[in-house]
Amino acid sequence: METTRVEAFSDGVLAIAITIMVLELKTPQTPDLHGLLSVLPTLLTYVLSFVYIGIYWTNHHHLMNLTQRVDGASLWGNLNLLFWLSVVPFTTRWMDESTLATLPVLVYGVNLLGAAVSYSILQRRLVHVQGAESRLARAIRNDTKGKWSMALYVLGCASAFLSVWVSVAAYIAVAAMWIVPDRRIERALAAGDADA
Repeated sequence: METTRVEAFSDGVLAIAITIMVLELKTPQTPDLHGLLSVLPTLLTYVLSFVYIGIYWTNHHHLMNLTQRVDGASLWGNLNLLFWLSVVPFTTRWMDESTLATLPVLVYGVNLLGAAVSYSILQRRLVHVQGAESRLARAIRNDTKGKWSMALYVLGCASAFLSVWVSVAAYIAVAAMWIVPDRRIERALAAGDADA
């Protein structure tokens, strides 16, 4: 099977997730700095989650550019990823409305960890379908950033009971690591363009 429907469906789900999150934003009660400061925590929580969805969208896009075909297991792997990303608006809102209470911060971290694990599973399945010597397999062979991300998510989740600020710092650190799309795939794409 080709990847076009996977890409289109994924784009739609991620666009809806972002739309749901932005609809949760409320304008300040007063037209002054105090009003803006009162909604700043909500805005910052939204920005973090928007960045995360953007990171997955860009990396998913790059991943699909090196993917020639998918199978049924790949489709389910993609749905698994989309499930975790579709829950981000809920966990974002809960974390924000609780004013960074322990359990919502933990659940947000579990949500992010679930998305990271599901993305890794999807990558492995797509490599299996493309073949061990495919451009995709060669591009993502060394996944140091992915391993660090998982470790930071686990740290963030474990830290929620000690300090939610350590958890939030871990989640921000992972986002900062991934703000630039996966260079390994960009290099593979550029090398493929040069070969063409």
